Amino acid sequence: MIIIGVDYHPSSQTIAFLDQETGECGERQLNHSDGEAEKFYRELKQRGVSVRVGMEATGHSRWFERLLAELGFELWIGDAAEIKTKRVRKQKTDREDARLMLKLLLENRFPRIWVPSPENRDLRQLLWHRHRLVQMRTRIMNQLQAVAMNEGYRWKKKLFSEKGRGLLEKLPLAPWASRRRKELLELLDQLDPKIAELTAAVEQEAKKRPEVLLLMTHPGVGPITGLVYVLVIGMPERFPCGKQIGSYTGLIPCEDSSAGRQRLGHISKQGNTLLRFLLVEAAQAAARCNPDWRRRYMHLMMRREKRIAKVAMARKLGVRLYWMWRNNWQYSQLVEFGSNAGKLVTGHGVK
Repeated sequence: MIIIGVDYHPSSQTIAFLDQETGECGERQLNHSDGEAEKFYRELKQRGVSVRVGMEATGHSRWFERLLAELGFELWIGDAAEIKTKRVRKQKTDREDARLMLKLLLENRFPRIWVPSPENRDLRQLLWHRHRLVQMRTRIMNQLQAVAMNEGYRWKKKLFSEKGRGLLEKLPLAPWASRRRKELLELLDQLDPKIAELTAAVEQEAKKRPEVLLLMTHPGVGPITGLVYVLVIGMPERFPCGKQIGSYTGLIPCEDSSAGRQRLGHISKQGNTLLRFLLVEAAQAAARCNPDWRRRYMHLMMRREKRIAKVAMARKLGVRLYWMWRNNWQYSQLVEFGSNAGKLVTGHGVK
C-alpha cells in the first residue's frame, strides 16, 4: 500500500508518500490547473496498487474527493485543529505539513473525522442557497425601511403589506432616491418567488425523513431547522452524550482556567454556522409559543443577559433534539420523561 500525506491548497498540493512494499519515499508538489495532480493519481491507479490518502479538513476540495472515489482510493480527512496540536516544530511549511500527515497515518494517530455523503452535501447546498437569498432579501427590506424613515415614515412590518407598499411607491423622492426605491422593489419581487420555491423544496425533503418529522414535534422547530440538524449531526451515535452536541455546534464558552480559577469567555463558535444560527432562532420561537420555554428564558434573562439567555436556550434545544432523535421520542414523550425525574419509585418496579 502507498500512504500519502497531502497538504492541500486550492491551486496546488504538496504530498509526502511512502510505498510500504518497496520502501520508496519522496515528496512532490502537484499543480491542479494543468492537470498534474490528476495525472499523478491516475498513474497510481494504472499501477494497480492500493492507496491511502490523508489530508486536513478544508474547503474547495470536492473535485479531489470525487477523483479519489472514482479511482477507488481510500481518503482519510482529519480534524485540522487536532492535527495542529500534534505539530511539534514552530516552523510551518507545506512540506512539513505533508510530512506530518504521513507520519500520523503511519503511526495510526491520524484524527479521522466523519464525512457526510454526497447526497448530504448536495442538500446542504439547497439550505445554504435559501439562507443566503433570505439574507439578501432582509438587506433589501432594511434599505427600503431606511428610504421610508428618511421621509418621516416608520411603518415597520406594515411597509411590506399591500397598503404599505402602495404608500411607499407614492412617496415623492429625488431622482436617484426614486431609482433606488424602484430597483430595490424589483429585486424584492424577484427574490420572493425564488425563496418560496426553495422553501417548498426543503419542506418536501423534510417529509421524506422520519427523524426530521420527529424533531419537528418540538416547539419552535420547523422543517428547515430539523433538516439542517439531521444533515449536520449525521447520526446520533456519533456522540456518546448530549453535552458534546453543545461543543460540536460551538454553543459552549471558551475556557482558560488555571490554578483553581475558572475563566470563561465568549462561545467558541466552532462547527456549522447555519445550524448554530437556526438553533438560536428556533429557541426564541419556542420561548414565544411555549410557556415552559418562556419561563426558563425569562429566568435566565433576569439572572444574566438577554444574549446569554438566547445562547443558553439554543444549547438546551440542541441537546433536547439529540435525545429525542437518539431515543426516538416525540416532544410529548420527552416532557413525560422529564416530569418523572426525581419521583420516588421502588427498585422492583411495583407501585
